[in-house]
Amino acid sequence: MTGAYALHALPDDERESFERHLAGCEPCAQETAELAATAARLGLALSAPPRPEMREQVLRRITTVRQQPPGPPDAPRPGRTALRARRLSRWALAACLAAAAALGGTAVWQYERAEDAREQARRAEQGAEEIAAVLAAPDATTRAAALGDGATGAVVVSRDRDRAVFVASGMARPPGGKVYQLWFDDGGAMRSAGLMDPGRADQAVLMEGAVDGASALGITVEPEGGSRRPTSAPVALMELPA
Repeated sequence: MTGAYALHALPDDERESFERHLAGCEPCAQETAELAATAARLGLALSAPPRPEMREQVLRRITTVRQQPPGPPDAPRPGRTALRARRLSRWALAACLAAAAALGGTAVWQYERAEDAREQARRAEQGAEEIAAVLAAPDATTRAAALGDGATGAVVVSRDRDRAVFVASGMARPPGGKVYQLWFDDGGAMRSAGLMDPGRADQAVLMEGAVDGASALGITVEPEGGSRRPTSAPVALMELPA
């Protein structure tokens, strides 16, 4: 069942039963971690980002296309007085002036949100490309391990690129206000390698910074936003592949 579990293809009852088995079976935990890392490498290595011009078109339209206003009221019936028409015109003019003032601020807000979305998309695309490059590197080597509670992890290292990717599967959500933080172990000195997404049980994380002379990877639970130095005992400590 290791292959089906690594691909998230088991029904809930079989998945729970298999996770109970994983907690006490080191060979199955090791095989599951290796299969999960391989699946991530295959998937990310073959991913293709959308055309840059498509993203630019969508983000540009965010700043230029306004929400469709409500439909107009029923047309007035013939015979209504000119006084009522003038009153409606004054109300319409006042509404237009108020809307123009509001839309000035809305346009600025939309532009700022579009710029934020553009920057986030650029970073996400760049990160995905870097992860895929490490996972698909000819010299990439992998080391997998069970992390406890049914979770598995694998670290993929490319010495030529001097970068590492951590692939996690089945990670439990950290306590509220906390986050998993990755560390490079430089001969006993811990160097921050970035944060994991606390809302995702399965993820591939490009570790921040060069591998350099690091010999191991550590995971700790830290306050939201991360810490400059570890403040808790390691959740896991894995040797980096040679």
